[in-house]
Amino acid sequence: MPDHADAVQAQFDPQAAAYLSSRVHAEGADLKRAADLIAAAIPADKGKALDLGCGAGHLAYKLAPHLRRTVACDPSPAMLATVAETTRARGLNIETRQARADALPFDDGEFCVAASRYSAHHWQGLETAIWEMRRVVKTGGYLLMIDVLGHEDDLVDTHMQTIELLRDRSHRRNLKASQWRELIIASGFDMIEEESWPLPLAFDAWVTRMRTPPLRVDAIRAVLDEAPAEVRDALHVQPDHGFTLRTGLLWAKAV
Repeated sequence: MPDHADAVQAQFDPQAAAYLSSRVHAEGADLKRAADLIAAAIPADKGKALDLGCGAGHLAYKLAPHLRRTVACDPSPAMLATVAETTRARGLNIETRQARADALPFDDGEFCVAASRYSAHHWQGLETAIWEMRRVVKTGGYLLMIDVLGHEDDLVDTHMQTIELLRDRSHRRNLKASQWRELIIASGFDMIEEESWPLPLAFDAWVTRMRTPPLRVDAIRAVLDEAPAEVRDALHVQPDHGFTLRTGLLWAKAV
């Protein structure tokens, strides 16, 4: 039986092109806010940033014009190949590096910013990974985490985590905003800013992008259909099974 890391790679290696063209990943108010934060915090063309769990590279593409150097890091060779090809096509200064989030091959204090977007909910060693991000960020540098948020209500959160796992066997957990704050502070950062935005998801595109097997697709529909009213209301479940989650952005300073 493969371990979790194997499941993640098997799930994402074949999907690099799909994630490059995915509107959910390529667009969003969070990307603009991330670029604005970096531009305001780091002198132009001076900083070095790490995009951890970079996937198809959308965060790295947004940050790179504001930085001297950006390193896009991911365990998936196919994702890194997509980033390298897109980087060349767009004329950006982005280096790719293969590594797991909980074992980073970088020196202490090497980066001004360590960032991640829509990746941490897959990380098996999440707590270790955030400590690793603190290790490779210099004191006074920054942490930028963007991810789908868990729901603060446990009933809603249980349903959310269930459909996420049914859709994607590499899913670990969407942390609640309160859990993110606690983890970030415990890892040696001071919180500066926190924002969130609605993330509407079209059901068919959501399951197709992950190649979810039909049996699991039916199970997700059943979970949504049978969910209590307060869950359906909180997730804004639609007649076609589309629903809405929230994207959270957390910006912190290394102390």
